[in-house]
Amino acid sequence: MGLTLMESLRRKIQAFRMMGFLLFLLVSSSFFSFVYSDDGGILLEVKKSFRDVNNVLYDWTDSPSSDYCMWRGVSCDNVTFNVVALDLRGNRLSGQIPDEIGDCSTLKNLDLSFNMLTGDIPFSISKLKQLEILILKNNQLIGPIPSTLSQVPNLKILDLAQNRLSGEIPRLIYWNEVLQYLDVRNNSLSGTIPSDIGNCTGFQVLDLSYNQLTGEIPFNIGFLQVATLSLQGNELSGKIPSVIGLMQALAVLDLSCNNLSGQIPPILGNLTYTEKLYLHNNKLTGSIPPELGNMSKLHYLELNDNQLTGHIPPELGRLTDLFDLNVAGNRLEGYIPDNLSSCTNLNSLNVHGNQLKGTIPAQFQRLESMTYLNLSSNNLTGPIPIELSRIGNLDTLDLSNNRISGPIPSPLGDLEHLLKIDLSYNHLSGVLPQELGQLQNLFMLNVSYNNLAGDIPTGNNFSKFSPDSFLANPGLCSSSLSSSCHASRSTERVAISKAAILGIALGALVLLLMIFVAVCRPHNSKPFIEGSYDKPVHYSSPKLVILHMNMALHVYDDIMRMTENLSEKYKIGYGASSTVYKCVLKNCRPVAIKKLCTHYPQYLKEFETELETVGSIKHRNLVSLQGYSLSPSGNLLFYDYMENGSLWDLLHGQ
Repeated sequence: MGLTLMESLRRKIQAFRMMGFLLFLLVSSSFFSFVYSDDGGILLEVKKSFRDVNNVLYDWTDSPSSDYCMWRGVSCDNVTFNVVALDLRGNRLSGQIPDEIGDCSTLKNLDLSFNMLTGDIPFSISKLKQLEILILKNNQLIGPIPSTLSQVPNLKILDLAQNRLSGEIPRLIYWNEVLQYLDVRNNSLSGTIPSDIGNCTGFQVLDLSYNQLTGEIPFNIGFLQVATLSLQGNELSGKIPSVIGLMQALAVLDLSCNNLSGQIPPILGNLTYTEKLYLHNNKLTGSIPPELGNMSKLHYLELNDNQLTGHIPPELGRLTDLFDLNVAGNRLEGYIPDNLSSCTNLNSLNVHGNQLKGTIPAQFQRLESMTYLNLSSNNLTGPIPIELSRIGNLDTLDLSNNRISGPIPSPLGDLEHLLKIDLSYNHLSGVLPQELGQLQNLFMLNVSYNNLAGDIPTGNNFSKFSPDSFLANPGLCSSSLSSSCHASRSTERVAISKAAILGIALGALVLLLMIFVAVCRPHNSKPFIEGSYDKPVHYSSPKLVILHMNMALHVYDDIMRMTENLSEKYKIGYGASSTVYKCVLKNCRPVAIKKLCTHYPQYLKEFETELETVGSIKHRNLVSLQGYSLSPSGNLLFYDYMENGSLWDLLHGQ
């Protein structure tokens, strides 16, 4: 028995020795892996491809005392000391992404976003088999999305937004069951959405917006359980698949700015967890489904700029969390539902450009959170409810182009946050309330084309508004309107003074002299008159002057990019002195660009002043000037785009 005990003890000692030896090999392996790791050298090769204008990678050196795990943007594994993350976002790096990036074989997270990188996405990234997150957004990358990215087995997040990528989205990417987040918005990607997209069951966010995708939305997209589905700003056509109403996980559904047609599927009312529904700027027809009133979590409902008919469903009043309701630019009829006042969190209501009738609901006084109220261009009648003066946070009130009558309520002067009031083109009467002059923040007031009478109040803030704000009110009096309520109304004949006769005579003489000079002037005279105009005019860099909010957030380069420097394919007309192009703005609204063929630099300042005057004119029968640009290559005028052409075209069958 003693022998057996000794034998057992000896075996245990041997086992412990073996375990110790294996542990030594493991530690040695890790140590030598660290010692011989070449991640630092690879990173230095990567650095060579970048142009680092701000020297943010100053600590990336091959100094013996330099530890690459401590370099800016570098993260290492705590055990193996291999590089697992490279975060160089927002460092203004330029140049190209080098092929050597694919040699960082242990990378799990690569973020080069918000730089100025150019060139293609290197195929070598597909060698990073442990990569989970790839973020290259907001650069200037071109070319196609590498199809080999589908071979990265652990890729969960792929964000390539805001670049210049082209070609089709590789279909194999849609088959990736691991991929959870795909964002390729704001590129130039083309092709269709594949019919087998429903196989990508791991998607949580799918954003393909603002590309050039065509075709229909595939039916089996409804198999996805994504939280965000953004397809806006493409050229998608066909109907909205009803199966989308089964995507219960949807928080954001954005199909806006496409060519979608047909009706809004009532089954969308089943999306009780959806917070944002954007269907604006399409060609949708039919009525607004009352079932949308079941979307109890809805914050944003934007159905504007379609061809919707029927009434505004009273059921929308059940959306107590609704923040923004926009049904402008449709063909809606009937009355504005009183129970919209139950949407007590409503911040913005826009029903502009429909055929709504009836009166403005006095119950709107309950909308205490409202800041924007636009009921313009409808057939509303009756007075302006005095109750509107109780919406204390209101900053924009637009009731223009209706048939509203009665006086302007003086309590509107209590709305201290008001920035803009437009009551033009109505049947308002009475005097202009003095109380409106108390609104210190008011920068826009328009009461033109009404039946107001009496004096325009002097002092306070009224003096800062142009005469155009008060035009076409026959009984309204002011020195700025060249009419005074206190002028003599004598019917006696007023004698013309000697001074007046002398002035008329001198004026006629000057006019005759001007005609004489014009007739006698040689036809081959120089184009520049004497004096300050005989010097050549030097243009500054082209600028875009915005006259209306439709073109806000645009610059000259944006227009050139959107039209490919006024390419022939955007040309929609021409005349003897100008060429007209069509451009679709960032907000999906089209404008017509008139490029003048001739321009005279000596009159540049006068030309610019005249344009600003024209831009301030608003009339329902005039095409609005949205902005202008002056440059050596030609002066550009930006007008509202008229889809059916001009009155001349209509009358002459063109």
